[in-house]
Amino acid sequence: MFLMRPARAEDQDTVRELVEVRSQWLERRGLPGWRDSARQLAARCGTHQGTVWLLERAGQVIGHTTVRRDFGPPWGWTPEELAEPALYLSDTVTHPAHRDAEPGSLMSLWAVDRAAREGRAWVRRDCTSTAVVAHWAARGFAVVHDVPGPPRRVFTLARRAERQAWLRDVLRVETPAPAADSPTPAHGGALAVVRPPARVRCPGTER
Repeated sequence: MFLMRPARAEDQDTVRELVEVRSQWLERRGLPGWRDSARQLAARCGTHQGTVWLLERAGQVIGHTTVRRDFGPPWGWTPEELAEPALYLSDTVTHPAHRDAEPGSLMSLWAVDRAAREGRAWVRRDCTSTAVVAHWAARGFAVVHDVPGPPRRVFTLARRAERQAWLRDVLRVETPAPAADSPTPAHGGALAVVRPPARVRCPGTER
């Protein structure tokens, strides 16, 4: 059984180590790591309630992702698309020793289910690598826009929200308390509406 839970302040060292391990894995394969982002990602634990989430397997953190709600990045989306209810995934980092479980895919499917439970239409994400595009396309995400930049080429992707009933057999979700100024939705356990700082751009295939 996997556990999906909100990050807490005491998770900072764990998240920093996760990013460093992933960076080592990438660098050994001649790919750029993201060591410079480790401290920034770790510092967000516990400071943005319901925005930073961790995936655990047998008590070990094997995945990290950021979930943004009710707003999205300004690049690559039309005003009409930004007005649609959606969840936005970013900064996904996974432990390479647990690739057999595809933690990145599991976290994205949790978000697809979560969005459907909240009555949202889409789960969206973006990336800058064609290899990452192919990875997520194989998992149900379609390219919506190919933005040439500057400063860099960005692909925006989306997958329709839909219930994933089978997740209850493999994934337990720890629900955060709603923020004091956030309304509780009909489905309960909402992600708090908190605007995070500028996102970290993470290279490498996230899975």
